[in-house]
Amino acid sequence: MNKGVNFLIITDSIDVNDSSGSKANVAIIKNLLDLGHNISVLHYTKKNIDLNGIHCINIKERRNSLMFLLSRFQRVITRHFNIDIHKYLENTFGFSFTYFNDSKSISKAIVTHYNNEDFVITLSKGASFRPHYVMLSHPQLHKKWLAYIHDPYPFSYYPKPYDWNEPGYKQKIKFFKKVAKTCKWVAYPSLLLQEWMEGKFESFKGKGIVIPHQIETIRTIETQLPNYFKPSKFNLLHAGNLMKQRDPFPLIQAFKLFLDAVPEAENTARLFLIGSASYHEKEIWPQIKNTEQIHLSRGYVGYDEVLAMQKNTSVNIILEAIGKISPFLPGKFPHCIIANKPILLLGPTKSETRRLLGDNYPYYAQANDVQHIKKQICALYANWTIDRLQELDRPDIEQYLSKEHLARVITHIHKS
Repeated sequence: MNKGVNFLIITDSIDVNDSSGSKANVAIIKNLLDLGHNISVLHYTKKNIDLNGIHCINIKERRNSLMFLLSRFQRVITRHFNIDIHKYLENTFGFSFTYFNDSKSISKAIVTHYNNEDFVITLSKGASFRPHYVMLSHPQLHKKWLAYIHDPYPFSYYPKPYDWNEPGYKQKIKFFKKVAKTCKWVAYPSLLLQEWMEGKFESFKGKGIVIPHQIETIRTIETQLPNYFKPSKFNLLHAGNLMKQRDPFPLIQAFKLFLDAVPEAENTARLFLIGSASYHEKEIWPQIKNTEQIHLSRGYVGYDEVLAMQKNTSVNIILEAIGKISPFLPGKFPHCIIANKPILLLGPTKSETRRLLGDNYPYYAQANDVQHIKKQICALYANWTIDRLQELDRPDIEQYLSKEHLARVITHIHKS
C-alpha cells in the first residue's frame, strides 16, 4: 500500500490524562502518523491540544441551540430543586440533552472539516460513543467508516459483573444495531471482544478486524520517579482505576499473608495501588493504615509518572473483575509489555490478556484466589532475592501491538 493514505479521525478526547481510553486513542493516532499517513483529528476534548505533525481541530460546543438550553435547564432543576430527571429523560429519549447537543456539535464540525479523506475512523471513550452516533446522520461517509469499539455496548450487554440496565438501554441497543448495519468495518482492541459483540449484534459479523491497543513508539519523555517509589525494592505495582468491579481486597489480603510467611520481606516488599479507587477507598484505608508496605495513591497520578513507575517496578499487576470472562484488553497492557517486567495477572481463566500471554504463562491466578495469589507473590519474591526475576521478554506480543502490525491491518481494509 502506498504511503500517505488520508484519515479523518473523530474522537471524544485526545487528552491522555483524562482516561485510559484517551491514551489508547492517541497511541493509535500517533502510530498511523508514524506509518506515513495523513491524519486530521476532530476531537471534543473542549481544550486545545496539539499532537506533533497532526492537524487537530478542537470541536466547539454549540451554545445557541435548543438542546444546549434544555441541558442547562436540567442542571438548574437538579441543583436548585434536588430533582433528578436524568433517568426519566434517558428512558424516554435514550440519551441526555447534553448528549444530543454534543452530537450536533460534532456533526457540524464534520460538515465543516471533512475533506474527502480515504477513511473515517470513529474513536470514543467510556460509554459515550458520540462519534459513532453522529456518523449515522452522514450516510455519504458510511462506505469509508471504520467504527472502533473499545468496550462492549451498552452496559446491559457487558459480561458479569459489569452488566446493568442503564436508563435508555433499549434505545441504546437500537442505536448500536444501526451502527452495526451501516459501518463498513468495525475494529476492536481484542479478539474476545469481537466475538462477544458479534454474539450480540448479528450485523457486525464479517466486518470485524482487531486493532489492539498500541505500543506508542515515539514517546521520549523521561519523568522523575515520585519520592515514595524506590526502584531498589521489590515493588508490585497496580496502575489503573480500581473501579467497583475490580476487587482489590483478595490482592491486599494475599500480600499481607506473603509478608506473614516471609517476614524478611517487610523491609523490601511494597505493593502500590496507583490511580482512582473512590469506590473502595473507605474500606481500603482501615486495612492499610498501619501497613507501610502498601501504598494507595490519593486519586489521579500523572500519565508520565505512571509510565516511569511501570518501567522501574519489579512486577506489574493486571487486575480484572471476578467473573467467567474478561473480553477487555486493558489500556495499560501495552505499557506493561514495553516495560518488560513480569506481569502478575489476576482475572478469569478466559480473558484477552491471558489469551495473549498464553495458558502456560506462570504468574497467573484468579482474582479471588487469595492463596494462589500469595503463592505467586512468594515465587516472584524468591526469584527477585536471588536476581533471577527474568524480564517478560515477549517480542511476539510487542510485534502484535506494534505499528507494523497496524500497517498490515490497514493494508487489509484498504484492499477490501
